[in-house]
Amino acid sequence: MAPLTIVRGPSTPRHRAPSSLPDEAALRRTAVSMLSALAPEAKELGALFAAAGEELALVGGPVRDAFLARDSQDLDFATSATPDVTERILGRWSPTVWDVGREFGTIGAFRDGITVEVTTYRTDEYASHSRKPVVAYGDSLEGDLSRRDFTVNAMAVRLPHLEFVDPFGGLGDLAHGLLRTPVTPEQSFDDDPLRMMRAARFAAQLSFDIDEGVMRAMSDMAQRLAIVSAERIQAELTKLLLAPEPRRGLEVLVYTGLADVVLPEVPALQLEIDEHHRHKDVYEHTLTVLDQAIDLETGPDGPVPGPDLVLRLAALLHDIGKPATRRHEPGGGVSFHHHELVGAKMVARRLRALRYDKATIGDVARLVELHLRFHGYGEGAWTDSAVRRYVRDAGPLLERLHRLTRADCTTRNRRRAERLSAAYDDLEERITRLEAEEEIAAIRPALDGRQIMAALGLRPGPAVGEAYQFLLDLRLERGPMGEDAAREALLAWWADRQGGAQPSDGVAPA
Repeated sequence: MAPLTIVRGPSTPRHRAPSSLPDEAALRRTAVSMLSALAPEAKELGALFAAAGEELALVGGPVRDAFLARDSQDLDFATSATPDVTERILGRWSPTVWDVGREFGTIGAFRDGITVEVTTYRTDEYASHSRKPVVAYGDSLEGDLSRRDFTVNAMAVRLPHLEFVDPFGGLGDLAHGLLRTPVTPEQSFDDDPLRMMRAARFAAQLSFDIDEGVMRAMSDMAQRLAIVSAERIQAELTKLLLAPEPRRGLEVLVYTGLADVVLPEVPALQLEIDEHHRHKDVYEHTLTVLDQAIDLETGPDGPVPGPDLVLRLAALLHDIGKPATRRHEPGGGVSFHHHELVGAKMVARRLRALRYDKATIGDVARLVELHLRFHGYGEGAWTDSAVRRYVRDAGPLLERLHRLTRADCTTRNRRRAERLSAAYDDLEERITRLEAEEEIAAIRPALDGRQIMAALGLRPGPAVGEAYQFLLDLRLERGPMGEDAAREALLAWWADRQGGAQPSDGVAPA
């Protein structure tokens, strides 16, 4: 291995005494260990760029993750080369080269299972009212690093000579689990307001603390986030929710006021007292439900492999209808009647505004709508028909609904918690039993549309759909039935219907 050179700037974490930082020897050992695992492909690329008279450095997340002993198959580089020159050099390294975003200076390539992205030294700044950053190319690695979001992401390794560059004390901040900005946080967040969201995301992903000055700037500049596109905000929010500790990140968003811009329904929950859990507000209840839902996610071979975005969004948003439905009852009580229905509509509006896809929006809204359905089960025995309808309504979301419903129990009353858990155990056992007997997850009437039309002499039309729904309701109510019994019930239903007003279309002439 080539000799290691460590280049460090003068800055150290402002809230730490210099003596508490790793000493130079410890930094060198860490850097040597990190560089010894550097992919040969990275060193080869460095040699190609050097031969072309250009600089190349490994930067950002891959450098940070190497110090955290995390492997990365995606390598990010910064270079002095323009995008056109970068594309030519990468073409000599790999036959698979593409334009990631030439307007942002980034060219990508793939070889031997490794994806690389090479970006020209740059700075990103937002105009005061623009939703898109303005890209300007820079002229040095240090200048490029100064415009990165946090010091822990502002470290680099110059190639091919393996020079570790850390002008802003990022390695010291990494050792102390601290997020600081290379320049003043006000300048950093003014250049790219989305960095405030990233601070919350890194708190959730890496369990890092955020520097007090950075937190103050986030609070002061929270409304600046409004100029960032919904798509970029959604991407950061998704990463936060899929992180190991999303609660940490959400608490940062709420504390700083960023949630007022991104998810205003969540901080609104702080004002409402949950009628079932008066020892804590709905906001605290919601965060606990999220934690418990995450604990109920399964491994990759289970029914709800974690991290599961739909389940986590549903847990976070399941009670957002409460502020709109809050009513003070005689005697001092508080009710939130139909908050699940109101909340489902609110969820759909918010997720559409954040540009989530239709499937995610539909699934999360449906879970919110159904999350209270179980609560009547422990108070009285459900018929088999009610269990069938529960499964039918949940459809492919049943396993997530199981977990959301269980997570929604946050009572400190041990007996009540045990009673609710036992009731849900019983419901799941009944579902399993009925599933084995009836295949209730795929409930269909005994007669299909063609058979219905033949039995009633109908053409395709609304009347066929009404007849199908009648047979489906009958199936849910009575359980499995044969074709003959279903046809007999259908004819009796149709005969009763003949006495009332009939749809003029869909009935075959006599």
